[in-house]
Formats: sequence, structure tokens, C-alpha cells
Amino acid sequence: MTTTYPPFCEAIVVRAKLVKIGHSRVIRLAKPLLEVAGLADEVEIEAAPGVLTIRPSLQPRAGWAEAAAACDAEGLLDEMTTTRFDDEEWACLSVSCTLPI
Repeated sequence: MTTTYPPFCEAIVVRAKLVKIGHSRVIRLAKPLLEVAGLADEVEIEAAPGVLTIRPSLQPRAGWAEAAAACDAEGLLDEMTTTRFDDEEWACLSVSCTLPI
């Protein structure tokens, strides 16, 4: 069951202890904190001096399929332009001429 918090509840601040487990430290996060933050089983943690930022783990390319479906297929690519290869080498190869080595 998900708890709904009133709109004025933008942030919850709690004090927590770092618990030692082996060579690591653990922070126990209360369920209301996880619910307000929208965190699930996998998170991304960013460390900066004096700050840890925890955010939901995003799937790579999440939403790309929907964004591509919403795009108009016409106009995605530029008009085709020829290159020196198209003008010189390819034209020569198509008529079986001999290129100097």
C-alpha cells in the first residue's frame, strides 16, 4: 500500500546513523522516505564532498521508443548530397575504368 502525502510535504528530513557492516557503512532508510523519494530496488548514488545524492536508477534510453514514435518521419534526414567519391571514384568504378595506383 502506497501512502499519499499532502502536497505541502515536499521533503522529509530525518537524522540517521551510519551502521558498520564489515568494511562498509549502511544507512537504513525508512519506508516513508523511500515513498516520498519514489525510490525502488535500484538506485544511482552520486558522491560529492559532504553530499550523497540518491536518485532512482533510470533505464538507458528510457522513453526513446515513445519519442521516436512521436516524430514525423519526414524531415529527419537531410537531403542526400554527393561527395567527391560519388562524383569521381564511384563513377569511374561503374564504367570499369582503371585507376592509377
